Amino acid sequence: MEDMQALSLTIYGEPASKSNSRQLVSIGGRPAVIKSKKALGYAKMFKQQCVRRKLLEGNVAVHITIYYASRRPDLDESLILDLLQDVAYTNDRQVREKHIYWGLDKINPRCEIRVEQMKPPVPKVQRRAPSTSVIIEEGI
Repeated sequence: MEDMQALSLTIYGEPASKSNSRQLVSIGGRPAVIKSKKALGYAKMFKQQCVRRKLLEGNVAVHITIYYASRRPDLDESLILDLLQDVAYTNDRQVREKHIYWGLDKINPRCEIRVEQMKPPVPKVQRRAPSTSVIIEEGI
């Protein structure tokens, strides 16, 4: 039986909330939505702290504890899941299980991340229901 793979990493810095990480701008006279400066800065910092590894294949489970610098931010892992693409897995659609925790560390905000390859489901054995026979006896 082959061992399941896992990746653990700690990313220093406070992530931007994905819901607050977009801003509306005008590009060539057309409205466009881009990542905010905080989200872009965090993404750059995130990528600088990652070491290139073999990507996990198949379905994965993600365990993340986000330590914020204050009590103000809402727990939001969505930007982190996006940034883990091409670091831990090919696409965040591979995430089938999430365990997300909120922490407070005013001095050292960070994300502690563990991504585990999930075991493939065991195929169910299809069994046919036993056929039922009805015996009808006619007249004696």
